[in-house]
Amino acid sequence: MRALRLLGTAFGILMVLMGLLWVGQGLGLVMWPAESFMLAERKWAVNGAGLALAGGVLVWLCRRRMS
Repeated sequence: MRALRLLGTAFGILMVLMGLLWVGQGLGLVMWPAESFMLAERKWAVNGAGLALAGGVLVWLCRRRMS
């Protein structure tokens, strides 16, 4: 069961990082890759915030149960 919690924590961290990348791209702060359809599109900033929030909740749940 511990391995599943560690996997959930790692997946949650990846979700947070990807969500933050989407927010940066959606707000036009991160202009990489140059041909991305997500650049300066507010929709992707909102989607990224939701993904980062879901990842944070997943990390919190996994870490809370480990203690």
